[in-house]
Amino acid sequence: MKQPHFVVVIAHSVHGRLRRVHLSHTVLYTVLTLALIGSFTVVGFVSSYARMAWKVTNYNNLRDEVSSLQRRYQDLQRSTEQTKEQLATLQMLASEVSMVYGIKERMDGPQSIAAEGKLMPTFQESIEQYDLLRTTRVFNPGTRRINQLWQQNVVPSIWPTNGRLLSSFGSRTDPFSGGSAFHPGVDISCTTGTPIKVAADGIVRSAGWSGGYGKLIVISHGGSLETYYAHMSSFEVIPGQEVRRGQVIGRSGSTGRATAPHLHYEVRQGGAPINPYKYLAKSLVVATVQKDLPF
Repeated sequence: MKQPHFVVVIAHSVHGRLRRVHLSHTVLYTVLTLALIGSFTVVGFVSSYARMAWKVTNYNNLRDEVSSLQRRYQDLQRSTEQTKEQLATLQMLASEVSMVYGIKERMDGPQSIAAEGKLMPTFQESIEQYDLLRTTRVFNPGTRRINQLWQQNVVPSIWPTNGRLLSSFGSRTDPFSGGSAFHPGVDISCTTGTPIKVAADGIVRSAGWSGGYGKLIVISHGGSLETYYAHMSSFEVIPGQEVRRGQVIGRSGSTGRATAPHLHYEVRQGGAPINPYKYLAKSLVVATVQKDLPF
């Protein structure tokens, strides 16, 4: 018995000849299945290509947006640095004006009894008195000359620790954000627990935790001059204590915003950070002068 099949009649348009093609159900279904699979494959390929093109376009847009944000961030960083520098200049100017006005007020005297303030001296008055004592002249009978040893000792003139400079004062690349940032001091390499020495005679204004500085010691040397010692691991002084140049005030560490153990050292005049390099460079000069002193 013959299997059921389809007959496809093909007629020539010119000669009019007819040609019959017999197709079984199996062949026809196979051809239709392959055609359907091919259609799904083409549709899938086209859709995948469209999705890939859409993702590439979005990636390019995001990359351009990130580049634009980075440029804006760098512009803001430069603007912030300029603002900080201007603020530091204004703080130094304000400090100079305040000092001049304070000298004039001392010469003229207070306007009234109320202007004399409290009977007990304030911490700032104690600093000023300390500065006055440090500038006292001493007569040396051996050389019959007047020396100002205390005045020399209240100016930072030694390295607080032995090590190499890791980061200088001024603009630098922030180790955390990777952007440009203003560095108000210098970083000196040292291992955790290294003794840190005070750079000049003074009074401990504060010794405690201070945000990104970690454990911070601030020494006041009078005349609005201060030195900062940051990222300490421990303290060996307390606020209000009198210290002498070269005295150990604590131990180095990596507390606060630090990537490794080191000492962050600052010199500030009137609250504004100044480049401590000139004070560090004086260490050899001071050592030579001390060797030549007759007493």
